[in-house]
Amino acid sequence: MTTTAQGPAAVPRSRTGAGWRGANRLLGTETAVWLRDAGTVFFGVVFPSVVLLGVGFAIPGMRDPITDAPPPWDGLTPIATYLPIVLATAIGTSALTVMPVTLATFREKGVLRRLATTPMRPQGLIASHLVINLGATLVSSVVALAVGMLVFDAVAPGRAAVVLLAFVLAVAAMFALGTLVAARAARGTTASAIGMTIYFPSLLFAGLWTPGPVMIDFIREIGQFTPLGAASQAMTEGWFGDGFPALQMVVMVAWTAVLLPLGVKLFRWS
Repeated sequence: MTTTAQGPAAVPRSRTGAGWRGANRLLGTETAVWLRDAGTVFFGVVFPSVVLLGVGFAIPGMRDPITDAPPPWDGLTPIATYLPIVLATAIGTSALTVMPVTLATFREKGVLRRLATTPMRPQGLIASHLVINLGATLVSSVVALAVGMLVFDAVAPGRAAVVLLAFVLAVAAMFALGTLVAARAARGTTASAIGMTIYFPSLLFAGLWTPGPVMIDFIREIGQFTPLGAASQAMTEGWFGDGFPALQMVVMVAWTAVLLPLGVKLFRWS
């Protein structure tokens, strides 16, 4: 094969969108390949529920009602306060540990460059994996919600609309960050290393180790300006509070507005 280093722009494209012809078949094929990778399925779909079950059953007192904290925490179980954090974990896991590694691996193996010589646009492959990972995030979130309510009798959100808005903005901000990681990592291992370096501090600011009322003040103050910390705090406010988390919502919009165009501009095809 005499593939050269031509970028996608060097390939003639029809004005009728022929470059996207076959996108549905590509999505189906990539979904089947994605599902065959047990590790990817575990972290993309199952991991948040495993975290919830592990915290609920392994840490003493997590299922006992809180009696020494002010409203809205008084009377809740500590594990109940974990649901917004688990949803944030579901978003962050797919956005930082799954999607960037997949796209960087495609770059490392020359898949994106080879696609540039075919009628299918490389963007179709990227769009397919965005759809797959967004779907996995939704499934993992629904499963975690079901586990929380069925196993730990967790309460439903007090204001579902606020939680839903925070969830959508969190998805946008975190996948914009994941796109930026995927844009520059030359190899899958590099993307994994960068993603993990961002992922674990993000979980700290989201409250995975210090949820709700036990979070240290300076971690909460820093966390509200990070994408995942703002997401967790906004969903927590919508779930248990009565105010509108305007600052956290603006923070997530700002991260998306900066990171998404940057990731698209810096994306390397080979």
